[in-house]
Amino acid sequence: MRGILRVGSRKVWFYIVVAVIVGLVAGYVVLSEPDSPKFQSEKGILDLRQVQLSANPQKLTGEWSFYWQELLSPEDIRVRSAREGNQDHWISIPSSWLGYPLEGQRLSGTGYATFRLVIQLSENDRNEQLTLRLPSIFHAYKLWVNGELLEEVGEVGQDKSRVTPHLETKLVYFQPKNDTIELVMQVANFNHKRGGITKDIELGGSDVLTSKTNLNLARDMFITASLLVIGLYNLLLFMLRRKDRAPLYFGLFTVLLGIRSLFNGELIFTQWLPQFPWELQFKIEYLILCVSGYIISMYFDSIFPNYISRWFRLFSLITTGAFCVLVVVTPALIYSKFMLMIGVMVVLHMVYLMIGLVYSAVRRLEGALIFLLVSVITLFTVVNDFLYFNGWSPIGNTSPLGLLIFTIAQLILLSSRSTRTASNEERITRELQDVNDKLIEMNMNLEQTVQERTQALSTVHDDLQSSYDRLLHSEQGRKKLLAYITHDLRMPLSSMLGYVEAIQDRVKPERNEQYLKYIRENTIRINRMIEELSFLSHLETGQVSYRMEPIQMIPFLHGFFEQYELVVRDAGLDFILDIGDTEDRRSILPVVEMDAKRVEQALFNLVSNAMKFTSSGGVVRIALVVEMVNHAPHAVISIEDSGMGIPPDQLEQIFERNYRYDRPGMGIEGSGLGLAICREIVQAHGGMVRAESDGKMGATFYITFPCTVIEGKGC
Repeated sequence: MRGILRVGSRKVWFYIVVAVIVGLVAGYVVLSEPDSPKFQSEKGILDLRQVQLSANPQKLTGEWSFYWQELLSPEDIRVRSAREGNQDHWISIPSSWLGYPLEGQRLSGTGYATFRLVIQLSENDRNEQLTLRLPSIFHAYKLWVNGELLEEVGEVGQDKSRVTPHLETKLVYFQPKNDTIELVMQVANFNHKRGGITKDIELGGSDVLTSKTNLNLARDMFITASLLVIGLYNLLLFMLRRKDRAPLYFGLFTVLLGIRSLFNGELIFTQWLPQFPWELQFKIEYLILCVSGYIISMYFDSIFPNYISRWFRLFSLITTGAFCVLVVVTPALIYSKFMLMIGVMVVLHMVYLMIGLVYSAVRRLEGALIFLLVSVITLFTVVNDFLYFNGWSPIGNTSPLGLLIFTIAQLILLSSRSTRTASNEERITRELQDVNDKLIEMNMNLEQTVQERTQALSTVHDDLQSSYDRLLHSEQGRKKLLAYITHDLRMPLSSMLGYVEAIQDRVKPERNEQYLKYIRENTIRINRMIEELSFLSHLETGQVSYRMEPIQMIPFLHGFFEQYELVVRDAGLDFILDIGDTEDRRSILPVVEMDAKRVEQALFNLVSNAMKFTSSGGVVRIALVVEMVNHAPHAVISIEDSGMGIPPDQLEQIFERNYRYDRPGMGIEGSGLGLAICREIVQAHGGMVRAESDGKMGATFYITFPCTVIEGKGC
C-alpha cells in the first residue's frame, strides 16, 4: 500500500502542479501589460489626443471629479466652478466609494454622488460617431454627455425611498461637435454594501464597441445554453433511472449555474425582463451561490462514496441552510455584506473535495484524476470571481467559462461510468451464457446411452421451448437476447456433442467421417448465427456507420446482378434483371443517397431468402420502377420468386428478429435474422421494406428508397 501511495502520489502531484502552472500562466497573460490601460485621467481630465478612439477604444480609468452627497447636473457644476473655483475631490475609477477617505472619515457603501470626467479628443475623432459602453453600475445612475442627458438606469435619489435600483449594461451613442467631451454621472446606492462605478467604462468607435458587446453577449448565451442543456439532460437521465443520484446532483448544479450566468456578464436576464424586481434577482443569484457548494459535495459523494465524512456533510448542510435563510429573510444591503463569507464557504467546499480527490486519484479510482484537474482550474476561476466582485481583482467574470469546462469534464466522466456499466452488463451476460453451456454439458454427461440422452434432451428442449414462448413477450433487452441465443444454439451444440460422444463411444466407427462432417457444418452454422446476431444488435443500437453517397440505381443493380448471377443459377434457378422500362426512359435515371455495400447486403439477404424457399427450376426476378410517394419520387426495387409463398397473416411478422417460417416437409434451416437485418439497413436509409404473397405461390419483397436526383433534377 505504501508503494502504491508513493508512486501514485508522484504522478498525481505532477498533474496538480501542471494544472496550477497553467492557471498561473493564464492569469499572467490576462494581467499582462497589453491589457492594462494606456491612458489614465488625472484630476478629472483624460488626454486622448494621441489615440484614435474610433479604431482603438479606451477604458476611462484614473481620477474622476467626485462630489459626495450631491446630485449635480452639468449646469450646476459649471455654476459652482464659476463661483467657487475648482475645489473638487478625485476618486479612482473603477472602484467603489466604500472606504474612500473624505474629510478624515471613510465613506460607507450607501449614499449618492456625482462623477465628472473631461476627455480631450484627437482631430480624427471630431464629428465621428462614438459610443460609451456602460457596465452595470451600483445601483442607479444618470449620464450626461456634453450637457445632454443620454441615459438613465433606475431612478436616482437622495434617500432609499427615492431610489429604484436596476442593473443593466448599455451602449450610448453620440457625436461630439468639438474636441472635448464632458461626462457627468449621478450615482445612488442604498441597497447594496458597495456603491459607485466599480467596473470599466469604455469609449470608442460605434462599430468596434457594438461588435465587442455582441461577441460578449453571444459568449454568455453560448455558456448559458450549454449549461442549461447539459443540466436538463442529466435531470432527465435521473428521472429515467432514479437509482443513480449522480446525474441528479450534477443536473441541479449545472442548471443552477446556467440560471446564475443570466445575471452576470452582459446581464442577459435583465435585457429579456427589464421589469423583473432587482431584489429578487439578487436573491436568486446569492441563493444559487450558497447552495452550489452543498450540491457539488453531494455529487462528489455519489461519484466516490464514503469519501466525505459525516461531520463535513453536517457542517455543509448547516452553513448552507443558514446562509440561504439569511438571504431569504434579509435585504440585499445586509446579506451582500456576507459575500466574502459565502465565498469562503464555497472555496472551503472545493478545497475539501480536492483533498478527497487527491486521495482518490492516488488510489487510482476511475475519473478521480480528471475530476481533480478541472477542479483546480475551476477553483482559480471561482476565487478570481469573488475577488473581482469585491473589487480586488482586475480580471473580469471568469467563473462561467471555468464552470463550463468543469461541467463538460463531468459529463465525460458520467458518460464513461454509463459505458462501464453497460460493459459490465455485457460481461455478466457472457458469463451467464458460459455457465448455462456448462450446465448443459454436465447434464448430457449424466446420460448412459445416446438414445437416453436424445430423449432427455428432447424433453428438456420441449420444456425450454414452452418457457421461452411464455417469457418472450415479457423479457426485454438483454434477457430477450440471452433467451434467443440459448434457444438457437442449444440444438446445434447438442447435436455436435452427440456426434462427439458417438465417436468417443465408437457407436458406429464406420460413420465417424460423416459425424465429423456434421460437426463441421454445425460449427459453421453457429459461427454464422453469432455473426448475424452481433451485426443485427449493432444495427439496432446505432453502432453501424454508413458511408452515404449518391448512387445511380441502374448501374448499381446491373453490378449486383452480375456479381450474384452465377450463385443463383448454380442453385438451379433462373435469375432475371427487369429494369427495361426504366432504362428505356432515359429521362428517368433515379439517384439514391445510400451506402452501396450495406444496401447490397440487404438485397443479397432478400435474394438468398428467395433462393432458400424456391425449388430448383424456379425464377428469381429483380425489378426497378420509379413511383411517386407523398408527392415525391421514390426508387422501388422488387425481388420476386416463384417459391412456396408466405401465408398473408404472417407477412407482418417475417421481419422480426426471431421469426422463421418453415413449411412442414421443406427442412429449411436459418437463423431468422436475414430479413430483420434487411429491415434495419433499409430504415437507416429512410426507406421502407414490405412483402406481398397469396400464401400459395411465390412472394414479392419491395424496398422503397427516396431518390435525390432524377436526370439532374432535384427530387
